[in-house]
Amino acid sequence: MSRVGKNPVAVPSGVTVAVDGRMVTAKGKLGELKLNLGDQVTAKLQDGKLVCAPVNDTKKARMQWGTTRNLMRNMVQGVSQGFKKNLEINGVGYRAAVQGKTLQLQLGYSHDVIYPIPEGIQIKCEKPTAISISGHDKQKVGQVAAEIRSYRGPEPYKGKGIKYEGETILRKEGKKK
Repeated sequence: MSRVGKNPVAVPSGVTVAVDGRMVTAKGKLGELKLNLGDQVTAKLQDGKLVCAPVNDTKKARMQWGTTRNLMRNMVQGVSQGFKKNLEINGVGYRAAVQGKTLQLQLGYSHDVIYPIPEGIQIKCEKPTAISISGHDKQKVGQVAAEIRSYRGPEPYKGKGIKYEGETILRKEGKKK
């Protein structure tokens, strides 16, 4: 038995969920998401809750059971509340600014890094050293945050670079004389 998979996903008010064969669709105030179920699990709507069950008792079906349940939970939460990741920029002269549909990053390179903002993602810079990424698709929000962080990851000696909010950087001691 999957401890995660056997828990049903509660559907809040304002969110409509439709199960059509192998396709699960969730619509809410922030948008619409679709999930294509594999052939190992089934989903159905019972009493305002989304229930996931394995097709048979094979190891692969049991593995997919909990994963599919959490993907459906992320869909429902995404269209109702959304997801958010915050990035911090540390370093002298390092800053970010949103200009139209692009994010302009000054990270100590000879040229600015221009990052085009994908569809369904909102990026805000309240301060030049803080980036806030939000959207209704959890995977896409995390991917965008990881791509922006990869332009200048935090280095271990001075801690300069882009890091997630709350991330601790393991610092190294410098050279000794």
